[in-house]
Amino acid sequence: MGDRTAKDALFDGFAEVAKALASGRRAELVDVLNQGERHVDELAAEIGQSVANTSFHLRALAVAGLVTTRREGTRVHYRLASERVGELWAALRDVAAAHHEHLDDLAAAYLGNRGELEQVSRDELVRRIDAGEVVIIDVRPAQEYRSGHIAGARSVPVDGLPGHLAALLDDVPDGAEIVAYCRGPYCAHADDAVRALHAEGRVARRLEGGFPEWHRAGLPVEIAAST
Repeated sequence: MGDRTAKDALFDGFAEVAKALASGRRAELVDVLNQGERHVDELAAEIGQSVANTSFHLRALAVAGLVTTRREGTRVHYRLASERVGELWAALRDVAAAHHEHLDDLAAAYLGNRGELEQVSRDELVRRIDAGEVVIIDVRPAQEYRSGHIAGARSVPVDGLPGHLAALLDDVPDGAEIVAYCRGPYCAHADDAVRALHAEGRVARRLEGGFPEWHRAGLPVEIAAST
């Protein structure tokens, strides 16, 4: 039987992973990297931090084994160490949603009123795709779309939404349903796109969850070749 000191060390090792996520900025980095590989400058812009602060948080995630790196010239690119890290993030988020007393209020303060935004389930979207009844748009940044997206989805990045939306609507018949998706259940990009489409008089819904949830469900995706 192992001794107390060894057991303490083992459980402290487990806790190191939890400690690495004990920061909202690091949790957000994991959320972004769950979409695909990114370099430090892009990550810093995404989480609203300096490159130095972002690098500090990434080192903490790397020490805990949650992210890995590759170098391309002078740039360092980061990615999640495995799909299990994305699953850990999803589980942490789900537990918080179920048990954190104020999480709904925090989500509403960020996302606004979602009461007017109808969702479509993954199963229903699969049926609509098979029937050729829907146009799917991926409103994440273009580099995330390039890393992987729902098969057949169009890239309509929300950061250039007015122009991208105008181009999309020129090509989509009136009355056609549009389904928008982004990073996951707490991503505001799809909400923004659906509201903008409603303002144009279009039929639009957001996908339940986002691309990582669709991918984990084993549904059709197009994934960039690994570097």
